[in-house]
Amino acid sequence: MSGLIANFPTDGIVTINRLILKPEYTVDDLQERVAFLCENVKTYHSDTGFVGGFVSINSGAVSNEGSTIGQPVESENKGKEALVVTFWNTFAEHEQSHRSETFQPLFQKVLDLCENGNEEIAYEMLWSGMAYGPEEIAAARKAKEQYAPA
Repeated sequence: MSGLIANFPTDGIVTINRLILKPEYTVDDLQERVAFLCENVKTYHSDTGFVGGFVSINSGAVSNEGSTIGQPVESENKGKEALVVTFWNTFAEHEQSHRSETFQPLFQKVLDLCENGNEEIAYEMLWSGMAYGPEEIAAARKAKEQYAPA
């Protein structure tokens, strides 16, 4: 299933950059620099493999229902850890984008904010999907009740 990012191929690649801001920089600094970088990728790579992406900041909330490493109250990286997640047709197209002369200076400006350097991991997509709409919810619940009792 591929409904989370429109037109993302089922065998596409997801890259994740984990950035931790140096103490002297703010989320506003990050947002400004990442905005320039993302605009560049959209402008120059939308026709060479880039499908979409998002940037998120650590909110500080820790799910005690979903965590198995104790019961922390708040993440120590609140407001200073960000994820830059991009979706690509292929890994080769992603790598080519990084070789772009227009990309590298903007990428370096983002890296200058980071205390952890950068390691960008590429993942192969196994599943993605959107929430069901009202009719799909009813059909799914009916099927569960009929064929797969809990």
